[in-house]
Amino acid sequence: MKSLRCFCVCSLLLLKVSTGFGDLRRPENVSMDSLNTRYVLRWDWPHETAINQTVTFTAQYILEYQSRKASNEKKWRLVCVNVLEHHCDFTGAILHYKISFLLRVRANTKQQSSSWVQISFCPEDHAALGPPSSVKLSPVKGDLEIIITDPLSSTNQSMKTLLEDKLSYLIQYWRRSEEPQKAKVLETKNNLVMLTELYRQTWYCVRVQSRDVLHNKSSVFSDTQCTHTEGQMPYWETFLYVLIGLLLFFLLLYFCFYKMFTLLKNTFYPAIQLPDHIQELLFSESEKPQLLSPECPVSVCVPLVLVRTELDAVAVNEESNAGEQDSSTHSRHSSGDSGVYSTEEDSSHRSTTHTDLQMSSQKHREKLHDGTLLELCA
Repeated sequence: MKSLRCFCVCSLLLLKVSTGFGDLRRPENVSMDSLNTRYVLRWDWPHETAINQTVTFTAQYILEYQSRKASNEKKWRLVCVNVLEHHCDFTGAILHYKISFLLRVRANTKQQSSSWVQISFCPEDHAALGPPSSVKLSPVKGDLEIIITDPLSSTNQSMKTLLEDKLSYLIQYWRRSEEPQKAKVLETKNNLVMLTELYRQTWYCVRVQSRDVLHNKSSVFSDTQCTHTEGQMPYWETFLYVLIGLLLFFLLLYFCFYKMFTLLKNTFYPAIQLPDHIQELLFSESEKPQLLSPECPVSVCVPLVLVRTELDAVAVNEESNAGEQDSSTHSRHSSGDSGVYSTEEDSSHRSTTHTDLQMSSQKHREKLHDGTLLELCA
């Protein structure tokens, strides 16, 4: 009877244990996210398989050659125990860069645990290579000096040491005005590189990629950096800049003179003339605007019809008076002599009349207010 009870209890325990391992889903998509010597194990796990249960995870590792013996089960080393996250950081485990390891992870609850999921991992073969830690550019006499710092491990050790000097760099450089697809390429193992045969006074951009040709690994490119080369500017470029500067200067000077000329012209010679009565108030006699230019004197002749008539009348009166006097004075003279005298007197009167007309004409010559000579002609 006791033996039957023991058999039943053992059967129930075995059934419970087998059920516990079979019901809980194990992690999925297990992979190692690595860069240089930084290693993080990641996985996925379906939450719906453990409703109302707290699920944790455990991760371990062992040297791959040690896992081949069943007796080495106790040599598995714990890295993460009952963690809630879906990742485990193996960086602190200090995995040797050239040795292969087995990594495993499982899900746990208070009542049961899933089966292990394991992967093989060798840092030298599987770890991604990082870009250079830093890239510095500096112009040197028309060339570009590039200082490259090696990618570093988690302990700040150069990856070149771990790769046994198999680390090299791929340098791309191009003019900033061009596309990166047209970049020139230079591969080197040196940390100090000098780029030559560059254009003077030109912006250049540089980016660097780490490479491990032996294991066919390449990093992403470093951040693009740009700098300006030194050196004397070409003569044609200097001449072009000077020519453009002079052209702009003369255009500005011409514009200023044009504006000033327009302002002065509109101020002193407006297009709209002031009325005559306003001009008489504003300007003096000599400042009034003239219709005729002072350089062109014009003689104006005004017929002196009335003056000539008056002079003729005066001449007739004088002749009559002179005739009367001559007749009274020279009545004793003969008729022949009187004819001669009258002729002489008549001619003298005519000459006197002509002389008076000339004097009268000269007296009527006037100068206009603008200096123009106005001649009154008889």
